[in-house]
Amino acid sequence: MEAIRERFKQSKSSESVKLRKRSSILYSTERKRHTLQICGISISVFIVIFRLINCFLVQSSFVPDEYWQSLEIAHRMVFGYPCEMNTIILMKRTWEWKEGIRGYSFPLLYALMYKLLQLMNYDTVYLLVLVPQVFQAFLAAFADVKLYQLVLQWESPEVAKWTCLSQLCSWFTWFCCSRTLTNSTETALTTLALYYYPLPGSKTHNSWKYLSLVSLAVVVRPTALIVWFPLLLYHFCIEQEKLKLIAMEIIPIATVALGASSLIDSVFYGKWILVQWRFLKFNVLHSVSEFYGWHPWHWYLSQGLPVVIGPHLPLVLHGFLTSTRKHTLLLLTVVWTTGVYSLLAHKEFRFVYPVLPFCMVFSGMSLSKLQRWRKAAAGALLLFNLIPAFYTGLIHQRGALDVMQHLQTLCEETEAQVLFLMPCHSTPLYSHLHCPLKLRFLECPPDLTGSDGYLDEAELFYSNPLQWLETSFPSKSTLPSHLVLFNSLETEIFSFLEKHRFRKQAQVFHTHFPEGRVGTHILLYARVPDANKS
Repeated sequence: MEAIRERFKQSKSSESVKLRKRSSILYSTERKRHTLQICGISISVFIVIFRLINCFLVQSSFVPDEYWQSLEIAHRMVFGYPCEMNTIILMKRTWEWKEGIRGYSFPLLYALMYKLLQLMNYDTVYLLVLVPQVFQAFLAAFADVKLYQLVLQWESPEVAKWTCLSQLCSWFTWFCCSRTLTNSTETALTTLALYYYPLPGSKTHNSWKYLSLVSLAVVVRPTALIVWFPLLLYHFCIEQEKLKLIAMEIIPIATVALGASSLIDSVFYGKWILVQWRFLKFNVLHSVSEFYGWHPWHWYLSQGLPVVIGPHLPLVLHGFLTSTRKHTLLLLTVVWTTGVYSLLAHKEFRFVYPVLPFCMVFSGMSLSKLQRWRKAAAGALLLFNLIPAFYTGLIHQRGALDVMQHLQTLCEETEAQVLFLMPCHSTPLYSHLHCPLKLRFLECPPDLTGSDGYLDEAELFYSNPLQWLETSFPSKSTLPSHLVLFNSLETEIFSFLEKHRFRKQAQVFHTHFPEGRVGTHILLYARVPDANKS
């Protein structure tokens, strides 16, 4: 009996015994709490600081849409047209808004910033340009943090660390993330939505949150549906309560998003309109986008993706080849998106930007598997991304912004009139001037009537620059006071410049790689007043 009592005592006392916790992360049941630190600060704070530095070190232009689909529209929404004579010209240059294929929801975001600056009496040119870029930098930083946290709980801390390094090293992300492009916002929203998406093995699933972010991305840029189609299809297939998913989540969220978007657009267009449908109708069904360029079907495979992925390409390919079954969905999304965009005639690097974070996950997986060559690969990754990042951000195509600073000095001259003899949308406009300067531009709206032999004003000008100038300005009284042009055009119109006493006032560098009608420098010419004029 005594022996039995002793056994019961031992069993009771053993209940109070506590097992020693393993300090290794491999044995941790809450790996998502593992926080990476850089230079003594948390990874989240480091990423925010990094993206703010990124923002200030990007001082070049990329494509016209970063101004003409965002800042210029926002400036018009808040401040109106600074000069009445430009109303017709600007409406023609913003034909996409006239035809109703662009939504006001995205520029409204910047318009609210502009209105706040106006109310605070801080609506200077510097802040009108900087504040939207800083906002984009914060949004990009938030997306970077969420990408790291996603991989941290989806994979191992090692993979998360190298994915974060890959994302921060990406030269194209550096070049694009702080720009006021719909593609930049679409990419950030896609990355944020991915954090809440039910990836195989993911623990952060929240259908309401990810579907709301996807809806916002579609409102900003309808082509976001291309990226999300296979992901949404997969979610529908694995969902046990399909009817509930559709009736209680997808339909309410999509209805609210499209309803709010349509309401905003209807207010500014002055009529009820569904921008998303018109965007699809003009760009896909009517192929209006081909007006802005055509590329062969293999362009994204031979140039687009290799350039966007950049020096990460060997690591990304290695990650593709060594990926497991749970990574198949991300890989298929990259392949699907590239394939669909390859079917469209008009192609641009920025169109595949939303799948770049997906590729960075595979790059991180590859680096985590390298043992002997890991440090060398990481060092090469940093070096070979650093060069294009700084070159494209600080040097390449900066003339389009620098020349606007020269034009700002003309704001006090009431008689100043500037004529841009450049390819369409080569520079921003009033968002970078913010003064009632009289301007004229070469118009280039696409032909929406289907007539044969259509030539826009820019095509007519470049077909015979001298004849166009003499016809457009038959007398001295009609001449502009200033001309802005690329140096590649200078010799062709030199006789006109000499005849009408135009003298070079400024020359700003633009690019080392001129192409087509774009030159290496942008020139500002000013007309010398007639000496006999009293």
